Amino acid sequence: MIRRPAVAGMFYESDPDSLKKRIKWCYQHPLGPGKLPGKPTNQGKIKGLIAPHAGYVYSGPVAAWSYHALAEDGLPDTAVILCPNHTGIGSGLSTMTEGAWETPLGEVEIDSQFATELLNYYPLLDDDPSAHVNEHSCEVQLPFLQGIGPNFQMVPVCMMMQDLETARELGEAIAHTISKLERDTVVIASTDFTHYQPQEVAQAQDEKVLEAIARMDEVEMVKRIEEYNVTMCGYGPVTATMEAVQGMGAREAKILQYATSGDTGGDRNSVVGYAAALFK
Repeated sequence: MIRRPAVAGMFYESDPDSLKKRIKWCYQHPLGPGKLPGKPTNQGKIKGLIAPHAGYVYSGPVAAWSYHALAEDGLPDTAVILCPNHTGIGSGLSTMTEGAWETPLGEVEIDSQFATELLNYYPLLDDDPSAHVNEHSCEVQLPFLQGIGPNFQMVPVCMMMQDLETARELGEAIAHTISKLERDTVVIASTDFTHYQPQEVAQAQDEKVLEAIARMDEVEMVKRIEEYNVTMCGYGPVTATMEAVQGMGAREAKILQYATSGDTGGDRNSVVGYAAALFK
C-alpha cells in the first residue's frame, strides 16, 4: 500500500527540486534557524519534537527549528508522527501497519514491526488507512525528515480522540513499544496553536500553553487550553508526546521558536500560531 501525497502542490512544492529549495529557504529564513543544519553528532539525545503543519510559506521557518535540531542530533531509525484528525474520516485513533508514504522526495516505509506492536499493546488504536488519505498534518513533516536523510521509517498516528486520558495512554503505549523493541525513535507532535485570532491575542494565549509545555506538564497544558479557549488543533498529539518522552527518559523541554502566520504572511488581524520545541 502506497499512501500518495494529498497536499503536494498546495502546502509545499510538488517538484522535487523546488521542494528542496523551499526547505532550504525555511532553514535560512529570518524566522527560521538562519542556517542549514551542520553535521550530525549522532548523540541521539532528542526524544521528541513539536512542529507545525501549515503551508511551508507560513509555518515552514518555525518547523525548520525542530528539524535543524534533529538533523544535528542525528536522524533516528523510526519517527512516530502524531497528528490531529482534521477530516473527520476514520476511527478515533488510527495508524497504518504496512506500506509506505510517498512525497515528491521519495517513499518512506512504515515501520511495520513497531506499528503492529503498538496496535497489539493498545486496543483503542486501529489499523485504519482511511484516516490518513487526505490528512495533511502528518504528511507535511515527511519532506523535512527526508531532507535530513533517507534512512528512517515512520509510524503515523491520527488522533480524532484527543482527551487527556486517551492521549496519556497512547503516550505510555508508545514509550512501552520503544522500550520493548529497543528502537532508536523520535516522537513528533504535529500541531498548530491558536487559530484565527488577532496577533496579540494569539501570542498571549499561546505563551500560556507554551509555559506549561516547557515545564513538561501536560495536565496544566490542557487546563490552560480549556481555561483560555485556545484553539490548538493538536493538543492530543502534544499530550501523548510529552507522556511518551518522559517514559523514554526525557527530563528537559525547550521551546525553540514561536511565530504566527502574521509574522510570515503579513496579515496580523487573523493569525495562526506556530511553535517548535524539543524534548530530551
